[in-house]
Amino acid sequence: MSRAPKSKRSPPVVLSLRLEEILRQLPEAQLTALVQRIGISVDANKRIDVSSQVARALLMLPEARDPNRFPGPTRELLYRIAEARGVLAVASLPAAAEPLVLRGIVYVREASDGGKLLVLPIAFMMQLKSWEGEDPRGMRALLSQSHPDVAASIASHYLGRTATPPVALSLEAAWEIVSDRSKLAEEIEKLAPSERKLLQAIERVGGEVDTEELLDLEREPMRLRGAMGATPSRRGVGFALERRGFLIPVHPNRHLVPTDVAEIVGLERRNEREAHRRDIRTFVLGEDHSPRRARFAEDPAPLALAMALVVRDPGVEVRAGVGTPRSLIAKFATRFGRSSEDVAMIAALSRAIGLWDPSAIGVASPPGSYVVGELQRQLFRAWELGGAWDEARADGEVVRAQGEAREASAVGVIRSMVLEALRELSDGRWAPWEAIASYVRSDSRTPGLTRLIERWAQRACVEALSPAEIAAAVALQSLHVLGIVDLGDPEGDSDLENVPPTIRITPRGRELLRGEPSSEVPEPCKFIDNQSLRVGRSATVGQVVGLSPFVEIGRVTGALDLSISPQTVSQALSAGFEGDVILARLEAVAALPDPIARLLAQATAVLGRAELVQTAGFIWVEDPEIRELLRTRRQTADLFIDPSPPSGLLLVQGVEMDRLARRCRSLGVELYVEGEVHRTRSIAPPARGSGARRLDSGTLKPPSSRQVSRGQDRASGRSSQNIPAVKRGTDSE
Repeated sequence: MSRAPKSKRSPPVVLSLRLEEILRQLPEAQLTALVQRIGISVDANKRIDVSSQVARALLMLPEARDPNRFPGPTRELLYRIAEARGVLAVASLPAAAEPLVLRGIVYVREASDGGKLLVLPIAFMMQLKSWEGEDPRGMRALLSQSHPDVAASIASHYLGRTATPPVALSLEAAWEIVSDRSKLAEEIEKLAPSERKLLQAIERVGGEVDTEELLDLEREPMRLRGAMGATPSRRGVGFALERRGFLIPVHPNRHLVPTDVAEIVGLERRNEREAHRRDIRTFVLGEDHSPRRARFAEDPAPLALAMALVVRDPGVEVRAGVGTPRSLIAKFATRFGRSSEDVAMIAALSRAIGLWDPSAIGVASPPGSYVVGELQRQLFRAWELGGAWDEARADGEVVRAQGEAREASAVGVIRSMVLEALRELSDGRWAPWEAIASYVRSDSRTPGLTRLIERWAQRACVEALSPAEIAAAVALQSLHVLGIVDLGDPEGDSDLENVPPTIRITPRGRELLRGEPSSEVPEPCKFIDNQSLRVGRSATVGQVVGLSPFVEIGRVTGALDLSISPQTVSQALSAGFEGDVILARLEAVAALPDPIARLLAQATAVLGRAELVQTAGFIWVEDPEIRELLRTRRQTADLFIDPSPPSGLLLVQGVEMDRLARRCRSLGVELYVEGEVHRTRSIAPPARGSGARRLDSGTLKPPSSRQVSRGQDRASGRSSQNIPAVKRGTDSE
């Protein structure tokens, strides 16, 4: 088996993500161990090498096709690697990565900074189903759910030859081009004029058309009709876009332009809209629109962290793949003083980035490795992708819908309109909402969006909203909750009742929209008094979440305050947490003040030791002489634990009740069980010797009257003796 030798140098940050090439770079011992561990049958007579055979076998694993077979932390880590385009940098190898590494799905490489790189091959990414934190109209999500024939045609175009099964391996060449923005732009520039014109026409109406509309835009006179309606020609312009991955068909008769392609195609048209918006911008910039009062946006990170701490209570149950319970949302809204809509949105985005998963306590991988100051950016990114929250729904949480009803709407296009208008009109100044709404209404995509939303609402069985209503929900609710915009509040002024609210981008929101790093100084965590810990922006999410068993949540406005009291520490100790663990987790966050240090020292101090002895029971013997008799005599000494507590004796584990009663009766002590004397089963007499004369029932003679009277006298004599008895709670009888 000829294989390329593995270089001893550290691999560069940019790695080859093709599965076969990754397997060829493995040392011989690792590849052999992987083959034996998975149970792959390698045939030396095949024309493909061992690495190619192993790659095809790995793609057929049930875990590779259904990540739900993995534990929750492992599944969330797999999603985080896929969101990082297949290469995730971590400080150390997380425990959740072990199942992925053992099954040959994820591979570990050394990073240049001394950390680890978790590499997910492209072929596995092409098989992953879409999850909450992903753009449902993105290129990867559409390719993963496309028909095998469509995927094969896309793979064949970029391979330059016919694609062979498995299609996921053939799609690796296509993904290397469509996932790179510069290479994708070059491919779009190579399109023929008719193809580019059709692509721009579809993007102009919202990036989605049905088959009839596609044929109309394509000016195709021929209509091939099947069971599901019209069928596009395999020789038309639409098919030319389809085999490049620029227009992907979705069952039953829709065709979507991926978000990655729409951003490049619509760039030129967005520049053409500048003349239509010059008048609106002149009006906004020419006057002062500052409100008398305002509602300033708050950082959503403290609220998200507070909910992540509460959901780790054993009494709170949130199932994966199911919407957050309304009772839990109402509980959070009451506890933290926020509206139910705001809490539901932050909860949905927190679940999308894995903040509620048990793996968030680890600081080796996201989300536990996120810095608290970076948490707002992650929540905004999850909202912008649109896989967790949708303003076109009455209830924005997408996970609350079932099955086909989770289909994404065209709200992503409206979000881009609103954000673009905010960048131009409200960058550092107050702007009337009506001016931003005019931007949305004057956009050439608005009529097409109205049509798309109406059709989507019919399929999802929800009430259709207009683009203006969705834009208002995006700007005045979602962006305000995310801390991106401040809202001018005209309520309370009789002269301004009919004036629409004004809006302004916050300094922190300006950095998020521009993609700039935060300019705020990351302050550390600190104790503001003897019991309250204020969480700083420099702490990691995993360190803060790890404090959940022994802290109480205080303020969540502006910053998160956690309270540590003797009650919380005692509850953690009773729940099984060691004092050293509590001390280490607190010291990892902030230096402990003297009162907290003394509290932990007192709570963890050892006053004495107790030994657990396994026992079968306890017999109550109040008479000390009888108790000493049973404890010391040879017949019963081995049945009891010495020493035993006063007024009784502890039984050795494994002692049968009949055996105990017989031994005690041999010393003249009766054993009472549940108020009655315990009667033992009779034991057959020992067999006589071989020389003894055997008697049967025919040879036995009845006893004489003299023998009977003598036996009765002996029995009455024995019953008249004083026999001590053992009975719980009574004296000897």
